[in-house]
Parts: sequence; structure tokens; C-alpha cells
Amino acid sequence: METTDDAGLAPPLDHETRVQAHDHTALKLWLRLLTCTNLIEASVRRTLRSEFDSTLPRFDLLAQLERHPQGLRMSELSQRLMVTGGNVTGLADQLESEGWITREPVADDRRAIRLKLSPNGRRRFAEMAAGHERRVVSLFDALSRSEQLQLHALLGKLKPGLLAGLRRAGVARQAGR
Repeated sequence: METTDDAGLAPPLDHETRVQAHDHTALKLWLRLLTCTNLIEASVRRTLRSEFDSTLPRFDLLAQLERHPQGLRMSELSQRLMVTGGNVTGLADQLESEGWITREPVADDRRAIRLKLSPNGRRRFAEMAAGHERRVVSLFDALSRSEQLQLHALLGKLKPGLLAGLRRAGVARQAGR
């Protein structure tokens, strides 16, 4: 029998619905983190779309340019965003046609192009970033500031171990070649 919440609604299906009572705590934690991440991302995407007629990839590209007023080469953006150069080119074409960014040649490399926020893009992105920040802050309202700091610290403690495991796996994979 399906359980309901106080409003009589069935809980949404998510990764955590797979959990069984006998599952290892680490598995339960992973699925809860995955579920929370997906819920946060879905909310952020919805807000960017409804309030700013934008997408998360566009926001991420603009955020990188906002952090680097001197601009970034398209290859640098591709690395920072962990996407292909073609993805960056497609986003850049759209953003340039809408007046958000400008393209400049790179003096010491005729093949390279540097992207910068236009003055209009800088103003518009500041509005979008403020709205994005408000949304993300509101998503964590269920936790007190102290709980947020505690969660941040715990995840900070987990992260180096995860990275070390990935490095070990990469070394083991390379050694097996």
C-alpha cells in the first residue's frame, strides 16, 4: 500500500524509493544525496527558465565569464564547463546574437577567440545571479545556518576521500593497460 503525506499526496518517485530497510547506510546516504541533488538542480533549472528564459548551461557559461572580466578563450570555457568545444560554440553563438557576450581575437594565437560579457550582458547576468542565489538559499531553508555549516563540513570531509579513490582507480586502470 502506498503511503501519503499530510496533504494526502503520494510521495514523488525518486532514487531514494529504491532503498530497502536492510540496505547499507552508505547506499541509503548515496541515494539521498543523489535525490537531493536532482531536486535542487530541477528547481534551479525551472527558476532559470521561468524567471530569466535561460538554461543552466547558459548560466554556467555566463558565470565563468563574470568571474573573469578579461574574458576566457573558448577552449578554457570548454575545460571549465567540462563540455565539448562544440557546446561552447553553440552557446556562444546564441549569447552573442542576444547581446550578452562579445568575441575578441587573441593577440598571440590567431586561431583562438576570447569571450567576454558585454556591458549589457554583465548587467543582465547580475540580475540572473541574484535571482539564482535567492532560489538556492531558499532551497536550504529547511536547515538552520548551523545545520548547513555542519552539512558543508561533513561533505568537505567526504570529498578528499572520494577524489583519492578516483585517482587510485585511474592509476589502477592505467597500470592494467
